[in-house]
Amino acid sequence: MKILFFDIETVPTEQSLQHSGLLEAQMQLDEAEIIKRLSLSAATARILCLAYALEPPADFPVAVLGGDEREILQSFWKLATETNLFVGHNVLDFDLRFIHQRSMIHQIKPSRELPFARFRSAPIFDTMHEWSKWGREHVSLDLLARALGIPSPKECLDGSKVYPYYRAGKLAEICEYCKCDVDTVRQVYRRLTFAPASGG
Repeated sequence: MKILFFDIETVPTEQSLQHSGLLEAQMQLDEAEIIKRLSLSAATARILCLAYALEPPADFPVAVLGGDEREILQSFWKLATETNLFVGHNVLDFDLRFIHQRSMIHQIKPSRELPFARFRSAPIFDTMHEWSKWGREHVSLDLLARALGIPSPKECLDGSKVYPYYRAGKLAEICEYCKCDVDTVRQVYRRLTFAPASGG
């Protein structure tokens, strides 16, 4: 069985940022809150990078897709054709939905139909929902990792810093953070499924 562990980082589009002055006046929010809101919607943000690991083999090194968003999406859907199980944290409500919506915007037809059905663990295994067994506890990856005794990926960087890092040209640091999230998700998945720990 091929398992794809993945995570995305997103930033507001230039178009949405140009209209953020109007948004700010309407919502009376500070800049950080506006950036956060813009970054979480596929209508106002784009994929900056996508980190992934496709197993087996176990501990396959995490790779990063970056650059042009169209190419990121095309590469993701190519990977999807050989994937049996998609694993990530909050991927049903965010990552996969975002990828699908941005694919529609770019008119890139998905290579396969992914069911966004809830209350099941395949072909999408969402570690956030599997931890709560589909309850209302929306635990962060940081908190879940700490609870399971796994080093947190948020020690050097977290989602709120992605846009400031992007503006400062620190793309390598953002990609490294995204890779850390994938490594953490992989370890969390193994703990939640009672799989033996791997060597890496």
